[in-house]
Amino acid sequence: MTIVEAVKQTAEKKLLFLPHAIRQMSRPERMITPEEVERVVMTGELVEDYPHDSRGHSCLLLGFGDANRAIHVVCSPKTDYLAVITAYLPDTEQWSSDYRRRR
Repeated sequence: MTIVEAVKQTAEKKLLFLPHAIRQMSRPERMITPEEVERVVMTGELVEDYPHDSRGHSCLLLGFGDANRAIHVVCSPKTDYLAVITAYLPDTEQWSSDYRRRR
């Protein structure tokens, strides 16, 4: 099973937003909703894979939220849930114009 398949499978069970994700999503200039994060994990594409992450195998996904804004979500599939580690709006100073490659 690929990491993306594992993400989708565990996301169907439950999404668990870690405190860092909640803080990042709630920043006034972001205001990313849980529904947008769910849309990214269910329909987004893999940007980076972190098989040796200390938090467990995780990955960075790119998807699009409300008003078609690009959103990056870092998440880690667990047995009973998908851990949402963080979610943010990618900055074009740090990412390519298509948000798929780091500068």
